[in-house]
Amino acid sequence: MLGGTWVWPSTCSGSSSRLCAVTDRDYMRLALDLAGRARLTARPNPMVGAVVVKDGQIVGSGYHHRPGERHGEVEALRDVPDELAEGSTVYVNLEPCSFVGRTGACSKLLVDRRVARVVCAIEDPDTRVSGQGFAHLREADIQVDVGELELEARQLNSAYLMHREQGRPLVTLKLAQSLDGSIATAGGDSKWITGPAARRRGHALRAEAQAIIVGIGTVLADDPELTCRHVDGDDPVKVILDNQARTPTDAKVLSGNRCIVCKTASAPVDRKTALEDAGAEVWTYGEASVDLRSVLERMAEEDMIHLLVEGGARVAGSFLQEGLVDRLALFSAPKLVGGLSSVDGLQLDSIGEAFQLADLAVERLGPDVLVTGNVLNP
Repeated sequence: MLGGTWVWPSTCSGSSSRLCAVTDRDYMRLALDLAGRARLTARPNPMVGAVVVKDGQIVGSGYHHRPGERHGEVEALRDVPDELAEGSTVYVNLEPCSFVGRTGACSKLLVDRRVARVVCAIEDPDTRVSGQGFAHLREADIQVDVGELELEARQLNSAYLMHREQGRPLVTLKLAQSLDGSIATAGGDSKWITGPAARRRGHALRAEAQAIIVGIGTVLADDPELTCRHVDGDDPVKVILDNQARTPTDAKVLSGNRCIVCKTASAPVDRKTALEDAGAEVWTYGEASVDLRSVLERMAEEDMIHLLVEGGARVAGSFLQEGLVDRLALFSAPKLVGGLSSVDGLQLDSIGEAFQLADLAVERLGPDVLVTGNVLNP
């Protein structure tokens, strides 16, 4: 059942939900809020929340916590008596699954519990579902309505949807720069451009991603750990783009969580052996430079659905040039540095080729500003 406090919309005329003109949209928003509680734990599964309503009252609610555990619909109906489940409406942000995996099929559960109506935000593009869950429900004469808060539902599960629809992880590019677009001084000093609040938010982005990628230049210059600090969450898988396998065997990034070094076929064989002996996995893709698309496809095959790109400038430019950046998180500090540009190698000929951002959000983090948005590839 619900935990915490749910604030009903402004249509409420009193403190009781019975006095509210509560709509399908309101219940779906609650389902989405529930789903979002598993932002750090559900992956690579989708975030799914569900709300059960009978005669205008919420009688059950729940969400999918982590892989292998009960799905959102199961959680929501778990403690609902049969007399309340029968004839109820279930609100869920993703199409109920129709296959048996580590858990049972949710569409069968809804049929067995004799619900009358299912309101769903979006279809599940997983080939094992892809409309079959809806078909199962309709065959049982359950009313199915699809599309409520569709955009919000797609945004919430954008990483899962990218993985299922495009066969690669969602890619978020994180940049931390001065007002004049520098990520370091001319001499290479970059600690710290942004303040503590911005750095904490940066670590939160790491916690939300399953993997984080940097170039060999960042490893050699900064010797980063690439871990989550100052926030709750698991450390991401660490990935290094390193054409010639130059990563030092005593680099901090090789300790702790899984680390993957991506090299080219031309890298010295003995370097591959040395890195593997130091605990790294070594992937080989490309000749002159690492093939980014092949790396992303491999990550998707291993159920990594969200990648955070942290740098440096050449790596940022390469991902943009390949049209592989889906979201941008740009931290900007009120400083003028006149040093190294945050993005290198785009080689645009006109302003018309510039990358545009949609769905912009701006937030103050102490003295710094965070701008986030979806990247529209030209």
